[in-house]
Amino acid sequence: MSRDSNYDRHITIFSPQGHLYQVEYAKSAADSTGLTAVAVRGKTSCALVIQKKVPDRLIDPSSVTYVYKITEKIGCLMAGLTADCRVQVTRMRQEAHEFKFKFGYDMPVHVLAKRIADICQVYTQEASLRMLACTAILCSCDDERGPQVFKIDSAGTFFPFKGTAAGSKAHEAMNWLEKRIAAEPETDDEATVQMAIMCLQHVLSSDFKGSDLEVGVISEGQRFKTLGEDEIEAHLTAISEKDM
Repeated sequence: MSRDSNYDRHITIFSPQGHLYQVEYAKSAADSTGLTAVAVRGKTSCALVIQKKVPDRLIDPSSVTYVYKITEKIGCLMAGLTADCRVQVTRMRQEAHEFKFKFGYDMPVHVLAKRIADICQVYTQEASLRMLACTAILCSCDDERGPQVFKIDSAGTFFPFKGTAAGSKAHEAMNWLEKRIAAEPETDDEATVQMAIMCLQHVLSSDFKGSDLEVGVISEGQRFKTLGEDEIEAHLTAISEKDM
């Protein structure tokens, strides 16, 4: 038995090597679903893309989603255990609506990201709480800051990103995005969505149909929306024509 074996039973105790094993287990659980999520920030818009997999043939496919609307102007992409994802989304909606009720205007996405990250961080301090095994990616087009993308993990870490990924192949997706975003620092609305889809196609090495993906988009001056199968097919066709 290793010398660190007793330290993974406590959420608040560091091992001699400086690890919080329960935090690491939560992050591993969030990435264990086999799904990969990608988010890209363009010049005037943000795009969220994730695979759509129905875990059981008897489940109604319309009830399975990983893209959520938090407010009219904030969209969310969740990766991780489904139950934990739904609890996190419910908390984000609650915080956003309480903010608007209290102050009279919509909650900015960076304020919501910080608030949720603070709550997640408290879960790493309390022995009576279990951290949520999910990663949240928030996007919005802020009136002052423009398009914004934030990623929040189980430990409460959050940062703004130009492009990011979560899930089983997040590392490969991040490497691909680093090269493409450096080459194309500013993209229009259509190119932003297509870049996110191309990233997912690259890391999974597969061609998708419209029913295989969930895509969420928000542009400046518009509300957050999810694309239908026909709209996704149109983007997939445009991508295939570029590659020819």
